[in-house]
Amino acid sequence: MFEHERHELVETIKSKGINNEAVLNAVNTVERHLFVEDAMKYHAYKDVALPIGFGQTISQPFTVAYMSQALNLGKGSKVLEIGTGSGYQAAILEKMGMRVFSIERNDKLYNRALKIFDYLGIRVAVRLGDGTIGWEEYAPYDGIIVTAGSPDVPERLKRQLAVGGRMVIPVGDKNSQTMKVLTKKDEENFIVTDSPQFKFVPLIGKEGWKER
Repeated sequence: MFEHERHELVETIKSKGINNEAVLNAVNTVERHLFVEDAMKYHAYKDVALPIGFGQTISQPFTVAYMSQALNLGKGSKVLEIGTGSGYQAAILEKMGMRVFSIERNDKLYNRALKIFDYLGIRVAVRLGDGTIGWEEYAPYDGIIVTAGSPDVPERLKRQLAVGGRMVIPVGDKNSQTMKVLTKKDEENFIVTDSPQFKFVPLIGKEGWKER
């Protein structure tokens, strides 16, 4: 179902600069329509963000692919995702052969994602909690991907990144963010590159935006 639409989506994101074959294969394989509500499924393969309830969205496919490509990691890499949301980003990383640990703060989204992962046989470790403080038990991580806009880069996430690892995180205000890619040189120093403007829902937590 929707095989043609997935292929067209792959061609769309290729035209926007996504050239990592593992990313493209994952987008062509993961059934995005299963991660959205039934009313939205016929829009699932458009390159747009879609609402998933509770004030949250499933990110634009190009954004998911862009962040996955920016991690620049291969099979077997251990990745921490902050903000499980619909589960689509985690599914893409898992399909790329990575070991994925994901944190979600909304219990309803958390339970929904667990059901989708179980239905699709996707092996992702998911935790309910504050993603801004990370998941210390399984650190360090080869990659950390943050799928919500943060006012700054959380210090605890920096500490949980392995030396040589990469973190992809949107940083800015609540209206727009700059995608930052941090490569950890040693425990104190990072190489930081900035990418164009993106727009994410706010990252809520101890080291993010405060909940109203």
